[in-house]
Amino acid sequence: MPAPIRLRELIRTIRTARTQAEEREMIQKECAAIRSSFREEDNTYRCRNVAKLLYMHMLGYPAHFGQLECLKLIASQKFTDKRIGYLGAMLLLDERQDVHLLMTNCIKNDLNHSTQYVQGLALCTLGCMGSSEMCRDLAGEVEKLLKTSNSYLRKKAALCAVHVIRKVPELMEMFLPATKNLLNEKNHGVLHTSVVLLTEMCERSPDMLAHFRKNEKLVPQLVRILKNLIMSGYSPEHDVSGISDPFLQVRILRLLRILGRNDDDSSEAMNDILAQVATNTETSKNVGNAILYETVLTIMDIKSESGLRVLAINILGRFLLNNDKNIRYVALTSLLKTVQTDHNAVQRHRSTIVDCLKDLDVSIKRRAMELSFALVNGNNIRGMMKELLYFLDSCEPEFKADCASGIFLAAEKYAPSKRWHIDTIMRVLTTAGSYVRDDAVPNLIQLITNSVEMHAYTVQRLYKAILGDYSQQPLVQVAAWCIGEYGDLLVSGQCEEEEPIQVTEDEVLDILESVLISNMSTSVTRGYALTAIMKLSTRFTCTVNRIKKVVSIYGSSIDVELQQRAVEYNALFKKYDHMRSALLERMPVMEKVTTNGPTEIVQTNGETEPAPLETKPPPSGPQPTSQANDLLDLLGGNDITPVIPTAPTSKPASAGGELLDLLGDINLTGTPAAAPAPSSVPQISQPSFLLDGLSSGPLFNDIATGIPSITAYSKNGLKIEFTFERSNTNPSVTVITIQASNSTELDMTDFVFQAAVPKTFQLQLLSPSSSIVPAFNTGTITQVIKVLNPQKQQLRMRIKLTYNHKGSAMQDLAEVNNFPPQSWQ
Repeated sequence: MPAPIRLRELIRTIRTARTQAEEREMIQKECAAIRSSFREEDNTYRCRNVAKLLYMHMLGYPAHFGQLECLKLIASQKFTDKRIGYLGAMLLLDERQDVHLLMTNCIKNDLNHSTQYVQGLALCTLGCMGSSEMCRDLAGEVEKLLKTSNSYLRKKAALCAVHVIRKVPELMEMFLPATKNLLNEKNHGVLHTSVVLLTEMCERSPDMLAHFRKNEKLVPQLVRILKNLIMSGYSPEHDVSGISDPFLQVRILRLLRILGRNDDDSSEAMNDILAQVATNTETSKNVGNAILYETVLTIMDIKSESGLRVLAINILGRFLLNNDKNIRYVALTSLLKTVQTDHNAVQRHRSTIVDCLKDLDVSIKRRAMELSFALVNGNNIRGMMKELLYFLDSCEPEFKADCASGIFLAAEKYAPSKRWHIDTIMRVLTTAGSYVRDDAVPNLIQLITNSVEMHAYTVQRLYKAILGDYSQQPLVQVAAWCIGEYGDLLVSGQCEEEEPIQVTEDEVLDILESVLISNMSTSVTRGYALTAIMKLSTRFTCTVNRIKKVVSIYGSSIDVELQQRAVEYNALFKKYDHMRSALLERMPVMEKVTTNGPTEIVQTNGETEPAPLETKPPPSGPQPTSQANDLLDLLGGNDITPVIPTAPTSKPASAGGELLDLLGDINLTGTPAAAPAPSSVPQISQPSFLLDGLSSGPLFNDIATGIPSITAYSKNGLKIEFTFERSNTNPSVTVITIQASNSTELDMTDFVFQAAVPKTFQLQLLSPSSSIVPAFNTGTITQVIKVLNPQKQQLRMRIKLTYNHKGSAMQDLAEVNNFPPQSWQ
């Protein structure tokens, strides 16, 4: 048989192929020749054939038929054969194939070989694809090589030990004695791999971490090595852009971060060296920036001094001025993580952060927007809102919804005056009305209603804002509502805050009628406009007949909602005209109910202020079921049992679709269902909400802080935690606050949390703080659950989570059974 072509010739031939089909034909022809050579047990050219096969494997063609040939090469005594054999094993074999176990004996022999390069090949292969069985069998040989004086073998053995620990963590203690002298080595390769091994051991075992902190005194050794690296002169062997071995420096900083986390002594021992690294590292090259970034992460993660934390934040501030977009993004992400703990230090870089809103890179824009909202407080609200409103006006559509939502929240929290608050919300609606949340319209209406002195000013501003422009539907809805409520103030020109405009009753009706007939108006907007026209029948005096005609016209509208409104308003004119003025009188001031206890702790980004709760008496009558039942039907049943019943009720045992019994249709009390109450027994009225009717004393016990929190759900980067408080006046009520966080790299949107409990409990689910769970754990969604447990039974709950993530809708169900006894006993 003629000698097969060499690898170089094969590569040259394949590269001359003009089409994919021609290349495939060449590969198939060569594979056939290689198979024939393998069948003939040709030892002379086996190494050459396997090398060619590996090249084909790299091109994406199947090469599995060469696996056993690799094992034969490994068993060969020639170094060139072993080298190709081990390379083939690493590329063609893995632990899922039983063939790899045949290598164990060969690797063991080669680990004890007299030539260091053969030992190195065996170590590399075991560290690359060794299975847990191989690692158990060969860990002893690796540990011996880790103690050898040969630095070439020690560095390879250290990396192999890392793989062994990952596969078989219980073998970690075997390598502990060998780690004692690793950091005394002068060879940087050994130092680097030793730090990687120590990092792996500390991350995987809390016991090892404590051992290295206390017994081995690892921190002083690492500090000494890092100091030598910083202070050493030029060394061509390790120099990268003027910095001595930056790879080793970064590894040491990461290990220091692990050792200093939640440990005062270790943190104190490394404060000085971290300050030296932060001040002595050159920043003109990217290598220096990488070291500084690791230094910042270490400073922020350990219990460092306040001055050192300020220095770290100033480094991130310098990163924001860098021309490299990646460095600016990293700086913004890091500042976003630290803004809650070091708010004042981050505030110093506010102007630089705001400038990043003008960046062309969308990822930098988003991070800058999130950080800007985190920096807003009562002192800078006017300036920050000016910048953010300008950003809202010019940003891409994908930013407008989040930006508008952030402005609403910030304005509600820190508004210096009601007029400023109203102007800001109106500016958002004018700029990005189509992108605001659904609750923006009722929230602004409530704000306007409660600002009695601003009614004339607001209705005039809204009237001018919608003249000839109905594109922003939420703005048009608010304007229609205000014109209907305060149209008489508009016509009379009572505005004192700015020059009043002269408007007649007919002009006001012209605007509302044009909203009704506009193609841009939605069904909801038309409903607002028709109701506003009807309200004006009691505010205006000269245009009542015109209003009657408009209302009667829409009595035959094809829009069912609009038709129903018009028919009912016509009936008001014809049958109940004596009641019309009373029914359409001006709305009273709306009270905003606070749901999180007697006082809310308002975080003012640097300041904490208690906000008093406005108490309001409980309603005298039963609430509608739609208001009392915040628990949704997780199983899709149609027979919805009230979560907070207004009277004792019962259902036949055969009734299907029970809402509350999501735990398997079980009766937790062990007693049969109660029979329906006779009609002669008077029904006892109960409060519609769990905490209505309670006294105005302190809501929670002082011992509430002693109830441990639990993790109710943790999957796919989403984590749900429950914290507990108990009512002081009604021990049967448990208040659960959920906190949802997201550790992935993308936000989770349209987040909905639903919960259900067994029938012996009653549950009320209040509104969440947001529907977006921010990425990288940069924020949380909070939501309050109130559970009434009159029989003091063990609490069980089923939860349902729905959200959108990475472009796909996610849904999951889970049961929570690990509630602490203090939360229900």
